[in-house]
Amino acid sequence: MQLIGMLDSPYVRRTAISLRRLGIAFEHRSLSVFRDFAVFHGINPVVKAPTLVLDDGTILVDSGLIIDYAETLTGHSLLPLAAPARAQALRRIGLALIACEKTVQWVYEVKQRPAEAQFQPWCERILSQLDAAWQALEADLQTVGSLGWLTGPEPGQADISIATAWTFYQHVGLDQRDDAPACPALTAFAARAEQRPEFKAFPLE
Repeated sequence: MQLIGMLDSPYVRRTAISLRRLGIAFEHRSLSVFRDFAVFHGINPVVKAPTLVLDDGTILVDSGLIIDYAETLTGHSLLPLAAPARAQALRRIGLALIACEKTVQWVYEVKQRPAEAQFQPWCERILSQLDAAWQALEADLQTVGSLGWLTGPEPGQADISIATAWTFYQHVGLDQRDDAPACPALTAFAARAEQRPEFKAFPLE
């Protein structure tokens, strides 16, 4: 099977790392939805990253759906099975995905759109939502020891999602804002995750 998409997307990277953690062999094709639009369109006409092409040609999109399918192949989940722990992991994943979404929205609104076309109240709203997600996750991570992970001895889906989201956030420079919330626990947590072999195998491009 093939995973299509650039690793500068936190969604593509989250998927690649998860597939590696699940022990699923795949080929990664680093195609841009912008520069490689025509090639990507030939694979998946909706040009959505990540795209997973199965061996029979079936196309799957959306990182969460791809990971869900991958877990059915292996019979192993990167989420806890017990309801209370699973709910907590899903809450954290949701916050991480919100942070990804808001970071992407900020990039398109501020870095891609001309200054005269930007809507300042919308930019402020994006940042307020982004900061709220990080502050909630920072509070959670302050309770985790320096050697532990959120749901066990090995990184689970919450760990992967949070770390890839924070690395992406740092990559676009939003952590350098004068009014950015201080998140030392998140910074240390993501730095430790990035030293893992599955993270090093798929570095942010």
